[in-house]
Amino acid sequence: MYKKEKKSWLKHLDFTILDIICLQLAFIIAYVCRLGWDLPYSSDPYQRLAVILFLIDICVVFFTEPYNGILRRGNFKEANASITFATIIFVGVLIYEVATKQTEIYSRVVIFLYWILSMAFVYAGRLGWKYLIRRRMKNAKNLSVMILVTTSEYARPALEEFEHLPYRDFVVNGVVVVDDNLKGAKICGVPVVANADDFYDYLLSNVVDEVFINGNTIESSQALANELLELGITVHFNLVHMNALAPNKVIERYGNYMVLTSSMKIASPRQLLAKRLLDIFGSIIGLFLCGMAFVIFAPIIKIQSPGPVFFSQMRVGKNGRKFKLYKFRSMNVNAEKEKESLMNQNEMEGLMFKMADDPRIFPVGKFIRKYSIDELPQFFNVLKGDMSMVGTRPPTLEEFEKYQIHHKARLGIKPGITGMWQVSGRSEITDFEKVVALDTHYISQWSLALDLKILVKTLQVVITGKGSK
Repeated sequence: MYKKEKKSWLKHLDFTILDIICLQLAFIIAYVCRLGWDLPYSSDPYQRLAVILFLIDICVVFFTEPYNGILRRGNFKEANASITFATIIFVGVLIYEVATKQTEIYSRVVIFLYWILSMAFVYAGRLGWKYLIRRRMKNAKNLSVMILVTTSEYARPALEEFEHLPYRDFVVNGVVVVDDNLKGAKICGVPVVANADDFYDYLLSNVVDEVFINGNTIESSQALANELLELGITVHFNLVHMNALAPNKVIERYGNYMVLTSSMKIASPRQLLAKRLLDIFGSIIGLFLCGMAFVIFAPIIKIQSPGPVFFSQMRVGKNGRKFKLYKFRSMNVNAEKEKESLMNQNEMEGLMFKMADDPRIFPVGKFIRKYSIDELPQFFNVLKGDMSMVGTRPPTLEEFEKYQIHHKARLGIKPGITGMWQVSGRSEITDFEKVVALDTHYISQWSLALDLKILVKTLQVVITGKGSK
């Protein structure tokens, strides 16, 4: 029988429970240090807060997946992850206090001391638990015995990869080389225990829990796997070697085909749900602000540049989907026709158009563009699902037609009202290739926490008007 690797948050249920204990311990000590030798659970307000801490912790684990790659993190990365995790929960507590108007009930010393202790306890707890896991994995009694079946060409690379795994629940006790008689030799310190002729004799007389087949053809691997399964041995055979160009992959079933799926970023259903909920919530607030802006600026736009208040344009969205984007009009009604005569003044290197002091922009247009007020109608696109709060800038049809193959990578996600480019300099970035690099980096590193970080930076950019023209 083979113990299948747990999926989703259950995979690191031990760390989830550990963090809950560490947070509650930090809460207890902070309470005792400020209010005396008594448990916070004996006081109704602090008892409620303890429950809120637990609920916030579960939400953070569910939506942000803080344990991805936790066993591979070094001490410095773990410190950063622990501080971020504890700080998010601390901010959640502050939001709860403000939202329920209970700021006067709770001691600020307790709350801030809890924050400091929670960062230290979570960090120490995670390091300690990882140390115990590492110790347990080094104990051969707890490891599954694996045999590698391969060719002479692939034996060493496979063993080297296994050797550099920081955490593993198996030990490679031997190698079977099927295309050469190397029995008795050692490869990376692991003995060659059999060849193609006496492989089954070895299985009958030695302890073997698992067999990893690598380097054979798919047909021969399947045939060997069927025979080994009849012996009660767990079988793994390599479908494809995934290099750094395809770091995200998942095994899926399509009909009767078992396939390995890879993408720039693979998001879980709950991550996508969280992003969509953020979009809906943000678009409702954004459309309310858009209504206020309409009341203020619509008459001014009409006076300074007779014509429609709103500007609509066909843009290209996720993977080439076309949609109509909406903005407050900030240029004169003939702006698109006049663009051709201004191309020689384009400050961008590549497939975007930007210029300082664009003559097509009327006075109030400069103001609403500087503070991104012209973007507010795009919240309707977000509510419809054509766009997201955070994503990549949607190109015009004209720009898209000139794209090279690698440019299309930036369309692998829904376009956004804001994104990496907007908070990294906006108009100060004049090389389109840098825009592409920022966008592809965003897609490959996407997380809900990154979206929230970009939204906070966007507020700073909007308030200061920095980087816009």
